[in-house]
Amino acid sequence: MQQDVNTRFPASFLSRALKSAAALALAAGLSLSGLPADAQNLFAPAITVNDEVITRYELEQRARFQAALRVPGDPLETARKELIDDRLKLAVLEEAGIILSDEDVTAGMEELAGRANLSLNDFLTALQQQGVEPQTLRDFAKVGLGWREYTRARFLARARPTPDEIDRAMGASGTGSVQVLLSEFIVPINDQNAAQVEDLVDQVAQLKSYDSFSAAAAQYSAAASRNDGGRLPWMPLTKLPPQLQEVVLALKPGEISEPLPLQGAVALFQMRGVREVEGAAPRYTAIEYATYYLAGGRSPETLAAAQRVVNSTDTCDDFYGLAQGQDPSVLDVQSLPPSEIPSDVALELAKLDPNETSTALTRNNGQTLMVLMLCGRTADLGEDSSRDTVANALTAQRMTSLVESFLVQLRADARIDIK
Repeated sequence: MQQDVNTRFPASFLSRALKSAAALALAAGLSLSGLPADAQNLFAPAITVNDEVITRYELEQRARFQAALRVPGDPLETARKELIDDRLKLAVLEEAGIILSDEDVTAGMEELAGRANLSLNDFLTALQQQGVEPQTLRDFAKVGLGWREYTRARFLARARPTPDEIDRAMGASGTGSVQVLLSEFIVPINDQNAAQVEDLVDQVAQLKSYDSFSAAAAQYSAAASRNDGGRLPWMPLTKLPPQLQEVVLALKPGEISEPLPLQGAVALFQMRGVREVEGAAPRYTAIEYATYYLAGGRSPETLAAAQRVVNSTDTCDDFYGLAQGQDPSVLDVQSLPPSEIPSDVALELAKLDPNETSTALTRNNGQTLMVLMLCGRTADLGEDSSRDTVANALTAQRMTSLVESFLVQLRADARIDIK
């Protein structure tokens, strides 16, 4: 489905994509070679949709636009699909009597430009340097705005959840709860590698497929989940840190979060699935955990020492024996509300059952290794997640499903001829 003008393009990525030499080279290298041999007549039909013509010029322009934004996939194939959908959408908008003013369309173009931290004039100039005419952006914004208005009017009332459905999604009703299936990408960051890490994270954030995100996690992520391509198992939403719950609920399947700062690291999360299950998910008023600190960071010697600690501890109480006679600072056992636990620790604890351990985290700029054990969780019926956030997330998920189903039906009923 075509991305409308509300689609989130991270500003740093769009700005670099439009200004970088790599993007310019990509756009310059995009020619009509992917079109039929007689494509010299750019205004000849390339596709017809219910007798509406898409010219070769439109197809070439949309492909250049896709290349300028570095949208994954073959630009021509993506352009064909988007333009076919555009014609179907325009027919629906015309039948519904939705007409956008020039001012509305210009505002939509300015919104897109603003996402690249550019004025509209600068945005158009950057696109024109890559062979994309202003009318191409105007057409893109016009369809996106009109389609957003139409689908909201048609589907929003059906997509909004009832209070009971919100309770069930939050696990507060006692009858059901939400589980999420995530992949994670976590890389350490410090003053020395900040620029390289930010560039890497920016590139990974633009990946569109599950396999490409998994491959990146396997190659670059520092989390233990890298051994499984960053994939985490299904987990109740309520086990995640409160600050992460809202971020996760806002993601659509396949979508990747904005970069999230952790202590000494940056994280990305990709949504692989959301499901409602029977049985209430417990909420927690406090989480107790133990942290045992080892000097030496992630050196082989320290990792080996950490494994000996893991092998010799079955419960949190066992750490007291290990720490006996040492400086008290080597052991920290705390019971804190979920919202007060550091984000990286809370995320790691979310993956653990009681008495399970993790050696994924460090402190002191990577010089101290943390052996982390979950002691236990204290259940609570309080609502850490915002009802509005849950309601908005459920609405967005249902809108996506309703709109895509509608488009599938439009395509099935249409006469589409690709020349």
